[in-house]
Amino acid sequence: MQLGYMLMLPNLHETMSDADMLRNEMRIAEMAEEVGYDVIWCPEHHFDAYSMSPDNMQILSYLAAKTKTIKLGSAAIILPWWDQPIRIAEKISTLDAMCNGRYLCGFGRGLARREYDAFGISMDEARSRFDESAAMIIKALKTGHMEGAGPHFPQKRTPIRPAPSQDLSDRLYSVAMSPESAKQIALNDTRMMTFVQFSMDKHLPNIKIYRDEYTKNHNKTPPPPLLIDFSYCNEDAGKAEQMARKYLSANYLSILQHYEFMSDHLAEIKGYEAYGEASKFLNSLGMDAAVADYVTHQAWGTPQQILDTLEKRKTVLGAYEWNSIVSFAGMPYDDVEKSMRLIGKHVLPEVRNW
Repeated sequence: MQLGYMLMLPNLHETMSDADMLRNEMRIAEMAEEVGYDVIWCPEHHFDAYSMSPDNMQILSYLAAKTKTIKLGSAAIILPWWDQPIRIAEKISTLDAMCNGRYLCGFGRGLARREYDAFGISMDEARSRFDESAAMIIKALKTGHMEGAGPHFPQKRTPIRPAPSQDLSDRLYSVAMSPESAKQIALNDTRMMTFVQFSMDKHLPNIKIYRDEYTKNHNKTPPPPLLIDFSYCNEDAGKAEQMARKYLSANYLSILQHYEFMSDHLAEIKGYEAYGEASKFLNSLGMDAAVADYVTHQAWGTPQQILDTLEKRKTVLGAYEWNSIVSFAGMPYDDVEKSMRLIGKHVLPEVRNW
């Protein structure tokens, strides 16, 4: 069971500059190797305090130089926002060479209207742009050259330099939060990544789609999915609940605002219809109840409470990988560090034994 620490790089701190936030987040990320995580993951997001990570490969390059053995993963590179897939393939090959095969490559489609609008890209093209770009990049990383005749990214045959030096085929991930995405990433032979939003019984159908499509397309057992949580740990159960409810609630409000999940616009965008159904569910609950429901499904509490949550998931899903996001919603960094060290001391060793 591979265990990851994930950066989100939000600045919901009331009086902290973005630059100070970024330096604090790098300091905390460097601790991930020390406390026992297997991977440091970093997303791609733009233009909003929700998450400031415009180039996750740049951030991971910095962390590669600051660490020795821990793996470094993109969760994820949002392919439709990049006009030239060949540039992504070059950056991947360069980073993987510099960190000697420690890089894990994750792709995503993106969901926030504000990010698509700022880039001047129609969300109706998101699916086709993702599918075309992902296929080109995966093939280029295997063959050492890129070419394509698709409508979005025509590319004459061109070598990737520095040439890919190590096989990435078992280090490829893709975010899948909808049935359509679950099918597509299985076709691409990539591992499934998903953010925990609901109870496991609501996540299971999408994971089953991925597993079935993967087996059908590749005639082999699909790799375990990767679950991503916002987590908080404290040895005092009362303190843990107080902190978790305060900061997880604030965090989920920022998620709802960034993605406009309570709006019905996603139901009208090609390829995002499944998110329209999720919006209906959230609106049926109402804002307060939606936030409360979300908080109950994250992994937080005492070390034993977190272990119990993770083990319950295993009974529903079977094997999976786990990412924990421990810095979010303006939580003071002293509390972030204490939480992270407790997870490293009491949770990671036990889960790794599974």
